[in-house]
Amino acid sequence: MGKIAFVFPGQGSQTVGMGKSLADQHEEIRAMFLLADEKLGYSLTDIMFEGPDEQLTLTTNAQPAILATSMAVLKRFEKEGIKADFTAGHSLGEYTALAAAGAITFEEAVYAVNQRGRLMEEAVPAGRGAMAAVLGMERDALKGVMKDVENAGLVVAAANFNCPGQVVISGTKEGVEKASELLREKGAKRVIPLNVSGPFHSPLMKSAAEKLREVLHAANIQSASIPVVANVDACPVTDAEEIIDNLVKQLYSPVLWEDSVNTLLKEGVDTFIEIGPGTVLSGLIKKVNRRVRTFAVSDEESIMKTVATLKEEAK
Repeated sequence: MGKIAFVFPGQGSQTVGMGKSLADQHEEIRAMFLLADEKLGYSLTDIMFEGPDEQLTLTTNAQPAILATSMAVLKRFEKEGIKADFTAGHSLGEYTALAAAGAITFEEAVYAVNQRGRLMEEAVPAGRGAMAAVLGMERDALKGVMKDVENAGLVVAAANFNCPGQVVISGTKEGVEKASELLREKGAKRVIPLNVSGPFHSPLMKSAAEKLREVLHAANIQSASIPVVANVDACPVTDAEEIIDNLVKQLYSPVLWEDSVNTLLKEGVDTFIEIGPGTVLSGLIKKVNRRVRTFAVSDEESIMKTVATLKEEAK
């Protein structure tokens, strides 16, 4: 059997009610969520379980909520004896991947991403930044357009290389609008503005990056027990200092998700298990390589189904 990677979703995967059924069924998961509430000093779990959606969608809530839910699902899943050879996560999900690999404790991770969300929101005033998804365009052609817009004095950059033909761009409102116009002219199939609160993974986040470094140093990050594939360079990492550097750079650099999946494939991974709310990453992984197996686990039912399949094959 090939190797297993646990992968963790990023912002946008949140839904009201996530994690509730697991908390209702398992004492230790309830205790975990209480720990998160204590560390943050407010009831994140109320927002997760009851909403409203507008509250849960705020970056400062969405980030710790997705991390807490993903870690709760992981805790339940690992009880079944399935272990990962590698972890990786998309943007915010990289923090969950690091917690899963023992590089940061659950409470410290919850607090760090809540602070990360705050710093991201403070970096650029609301309405000044924008992001858009670009579909059906080659990476090199897209990079050329980014250069042209930058040369015209506007701020725009590639923010996520998600899978072949799907890239997200980020920058000032004017920069993203101008780039969107040019990308359509140059043959992009579609350019879709995204409903986000800021220009994430763009140079506009640099002001938040050094403040984030302080948060990360206070989080007592250790070396990881298994390799975590980093967003910034798609390379496996275990060293604590390198992990901190990567997370600081990640704030203003593109998320190399497609490259990260390819790294894992080269390392012999043939089974990807998406842990947490949603199935976004499973879809992207299939677009990178149709032949790999993906599972998405988010509740008791999906956990038991996946475990049954994997154990049957291991016989």
